[in-house]
Amino acid sequence: MAARIKIENLNQYYGKKQALKDVSLTIESGMFGLLGRNGAGKTTLMKVLATLLPKSEGQISICKRPVERAREVRKITGYLPQEFSMYPNMSVYEAMDYLGVLSGLSKAQRKERIPELLERVNLQDDRRKKVKALSGGMKRRLGIAQAILHDPRVLIVDEPTAGLDPEERVRFRNLLCELAEGRIVILSTHIVGDIEATCENIAVLDRGEIIYQGTVPELISRAEGRVYQAEISKRELEDLKKRCTVTSMLTLGNNVMVRFLSEENPFASAKRCDAGVEDAYMYLMQGRGGDAACSDSY
Repeated sequence: MAARIKIENLNQYYGKKQALKDVSLTIESGMFGLLGRNGAGKTTLMKVLATLLPKSEGQISICKRPVERAREVRKITGYLPQEFSMYPNMSVYEAMDYLGVLSGLSKAQRKERIPELLERVNLQDDRRKKVKALSGGMKRRLGIAQAILHDPRVLIVDEPTAGLDPEERVRFRNLLCELAEGRIVILSTHIVGDIEATCENIAVLDRGEIIYQGTVPELISRAEGRVYQAEISKRELEDLKKRCTVTSMLTLGNNVMVRFLSEENPFASAKRCDAGVEDAYMYLMQGRGGDAACSDSY
């Protein structure tokens, strides 16, 4: 069956509160990024796709299977939640073996597959270490190993790099890109850098609504001609913040090198520069009339 997720007119409610509003998306094989600030509805959408939360309204099919057929969908779906925990007193291998039993894998399948997966996520040398002794990055990699234990066609990861150090974040992103070969990998995050480094196709979710769906270059094109850079004094910075959206800044002694969005050049010393993903995201969010400071540039 085709590796495709189709979401049509999805509405999701928590009592009277509407968390998702008329969401429609088509997701094909490869890395797909779902970007949005905290509280935008990303985790709710991920839980619905993972069949952990029954949908309220709309239609969803995962590899041509309706999401209501939860048992069938779970056989082809792996999920790494934002808050991941696993049997702290078990060793890495014991935890994987136990989850393999729960996934219906035979002893022979577990014996073959678990060492391969631990090698792939760089945990083979730590297989006897207790889960509670692992670092944050190692636990996330173990989380990926358990999510693909049954070789799913769809992998859903929710905020996987939050709290990781820069080296572990790069390693984790590279692993996700490798896993995207031949399957759908959905990366849900509020960190623009993760999307820029891994995804070509993305959607931006804000206040429960999809406000952008397309490629990264198409998103960047929206901000072209509106990104400027200048070295200004710290006193001038406060005035600039009142008039423009600042996307990044670097202190240089008594001055600041600042990058900002503006429809036109606000002063002579400012130079127009090429837009990046973060600039484009901030420009998109600026149009929503809200604070887009969820970016990790600051």
